[in-house]
Amino acid sequence: MKAVGANIARYDGVAHVTGASRFIDDVRLPGMLWAKALRSPLASARILRLSTAAAEAMPGVHAVVTHADVPKNVVGHQEVWGIAADEPLLAEDEVRYVGQIIAVVAAETEAQALAAVQAIEVAFEERPVFLDVRRAWASGEPQVAPDGNVYFYYPDQPQRQIRKGDVAGAFARADVIVEGSYRPAAIEQAPAEPASAISVVGHDGRVTIYSTSQALYYSMEITGRHLCLPTGRLKFVGGTVGGGFGGKLDTVTEPVTAVLAMKARRPVKWRWTREEEMLCSSTRAAWHIEIADAVTRDGWILGRRTLTLHDAGAYMRTSAYACSKHTFHLAGAYSIPACAFNTFVVKTNRVPSAAMRGFGVTSASFAIETHMNRVAEVIGMSPWELRLKNANRVADTSPSRVAYANPSTVTTLLGAAQAAGVELPAELACMTNAMRQGDLLPAHLVGQQRQPGPHLLAWRDGRPALEGGN
Repeated sequence: MKAVGANIARYDGVAHVTGASRFIDDVRLPGMLWAKALRSPLASARILRLSTAAAEAMPGVHAVVTHADVPKNVVGHQEVWGIAADEPLLAEDEVRYVGQIIAVVAAETEAQALAAVQAIEVAFEERPVFLDVRRAWASGEPQVAPDGNVYFYYPDQPQRQIRKGDVAGAFARADVIVEGSYRPAAIEQAPAEPASAISVVGHDGRVTIYSTSQALYYSMEITGRHLCLPTGRLKFVGGTVGGGFGGKLDTVTEPVTAVLAMKARRPVKWRWTREEEMLCSSTRAAWHIEIADAVTRDGWILGRRTLTLHDAGAYMRTSAYACSKHTFHLAGAYSIPACAFNTFVVKTNRVPSAAMRGFGVTSASFAIETHMNRVAEVIGMSPWELRLKNANRVADTSPSRVAYANPSTVTTLLGAAQAAGVELPAELACMTNAMRQGDLLPAHLVGQQRQPGPHLLAWRDGRPALEGGN
């Protein structure tokens, strides 16, 4: 508690500003080899032939690995949640995006490794690409995966969905329906430090991996499954992460360097170039979001319908999880009693998307807040008044029917107005997050209120475990 409210210097601040901080790229091990990768130049193609014989004979080369060298090549990043594995560590008989890794070389120097990569012989049969998520249901479009371009959460349900209240009735009663489409673009995290890893095999066969991962135990588990080794046979060494932002949840360099080190019997380091980091690492996904709000002339949102198409890229990785978070947040910070949200995960021939700060929620927030401004303009109301009237308050319920105990929407809006120099009318400036009553409790919001109680956290031994309970 001594730290609460105190001005405490960062423990690593001086080292950062003086350049003394040690990153994975600063690690050097005796006998260390350097890795370079052969990546696909095509967005979609069959691999007709792959020969590494010439590369293996090059000076300084100690190991060349393809999918045949990986004990378990196809591992899912979220199999524990029932999301089937679909992405090979190293491409097998096809490539689905530009930059997909086909083979990796370990040599005495980076120059020798790069020369060996260029000596690998590979022949492709190029295929049409699929890039537009809006055409996922159009006939005749190229199919990214054998099971189609749309991911199914359940055998009969291709969407993550939320249903709350009487949506049809809300739209029938509305004075105006305000619609909009929003398309947040893909974003590369652009960390100062590119993805890197160093793997070394000990005399006892235990593999030590120096990793830039921002989630060491997660990466250890993924790597262990690729190598078919228990995590007790792995040792992950982290360090200062030179920027991750979610992108360094991806676990690619660690298992690849481990396979190379096991084959070469030498430590192996793989440091991605800036070009690789920008073109081949996972991005924040691109989204297509359509919102329709049923609104009254005096600024109440009676209901909302949404359709979201999420660009997962060529493989699933963590997209299903991101879309679940996205869907649960499509009401934003506002109390909407009738909701129908539908979110689809669509595969395309782009680099796979994965985590970036907010991870599905930021895309929803961007679309919602832009749409709120549009609603305010259509009905001729101040965007501050629209937001404050509909802002979550105590006992209002979320789209998934969780009752809010202490929502911060009103105080955040008032703080934002003050910071922006906006002078709000007295009736708005005095608002709080207290339970609705009077003019703030119109008939359409009465039924959605519920006193906050324990939240369901998990199931244990077949019984629900409640927050604060046993």
